[in-house]
Amino acid sequence: MARFSGANHYRFQILWCCLFCILLLCFITNHSLLTNDDRRVRRRKGWEQRLRSSAHPRSSSGAAVLVTGAAGFIGSHVAVALKNRGDGVVGLDNFNRYYDTRLKRARQAKLESAGVFIVDGDINDREILKKLFNLIKFSHVMHLAAQAGVRHAMKDPSSFIDSNISGFVSLLEVVCKYAKPLPAIIWASSSSVYGLNSKVPFSETDRTDQPANLYAATKKAGEEIAHTYNHIYGLSITGLRFFTVYGPWGRPDMAYFFFTKNILEGKPIEIYEGGTGGVIARDFTYIDDIVKGCLAALDTAEKSVGGKRRRAAQLRVYNLGNTSPVEVGRLVSLLERLLKVKARRVEMAMPKNGDLIYTRANISLAEKELGYKPTTDLKSGLDKFVKWYLRYYNQSTVN
Repeated sequence: MARFSGANHYRFQILWCCLFCILLLCFITNHSLLTNDDRRVRRRKGWEQRLRSSAHPRSSSGAAVLVTGAAGFIGSHVAVALKNRGDGVVGLDNFNRYYDTRLKRARQAKLESAGVFIVDGDINDREILKKLFNLIKFSHVMHLAAQAGVRHAMKDPSSFIDSNISGFVSLLEVVCKYAKPLPAIIWASSSSVYGLNSKVPFSETDRTDQPANLYAATKKAGEEIAHTYNHIYGLSITGLRFFTVYGPWGRPDMAYFFFTKNILEGKPIEIYEGGTGGVIARDFTYIDDIVKGCLAALDTAEKSVGGKRRRAAQLRVYNLGNTSPVEVGRLVSLLERLLKVKARRVEMAMPKNGDLIYTRANISLAEKELGYKPTTDLKSGLDKFVKWYLRYYNQSTVN
């Protein structure tokens, strides 16, 4: 009997040890989970606090603006300009790999130093969009997120559909169904919509039903989508047709940018000729002039009226250009002088990639209704770009 009791006692000790270990493990696991939950709550609260702080204007009359594509070329400049004048600004960008993301992150750092918080997210992610509009009562959306690049459209066409069409619809859907009050929308169309139109300068009333490339087709589709949401949901929408924007912090896929890189590296510069031997010319527009046009469009945008309306909602489209086309050969000559390096020019026929031969903007409507007036000529604008490029990439010119 004593031996039996001793055995039972031993078994009870083992049982209690096992139970103690199980309870201890449960405690540690639950404590760890609670700690992780607490961390997530703190991170969420910190994220929301940064969001609200960034969106808060300096005065009651200031706007609260969501800028999509805020780490992009135009988006970063517009976001900083809005913040500097006292508006509340929140950025949204997915930091895709179309070109070097280090440049985008450098723009992000520049924006954060100006007090602009950029949310890392995609315009096709409706949950992120819902959260933004639930947290912030945006008065305006400056929709500048897009997949750009005429030539890239031949390599990755689906990215243009995803961003420029699906992304635009995703944004408008969330705005119409979750934003209270409805914000006014200002968005980036493109001069590419004029396509095969042979009448120059291009005017807003010219035909835009002959796109020359997929990028142009997606931007034209965007204009029709904008009309639909304006008509059904009473959204105030303004489209801006940009003409060949250039300047500091620009896109590496643009000619002026990679021409500069190739000239400094001693690589050849391909200069295309038109199909009949004509020259290629672009209406180069400096970034500061484009920013002024964007802000003027925002400042003159009427409030959205909603679906149950007594009047039609505002629907506008404007050309934002410089009105002075410059031949590509002239562009290279200006870069040679600024860089003090002779370019290795290679002239060739223009490939069939959908690029336009000649662009020139008629900006009379923007002048009249927005007070838009570009002031920077190509030489002055390239001088500012080259100085930025040499400083950013830590290079020096050859004397």
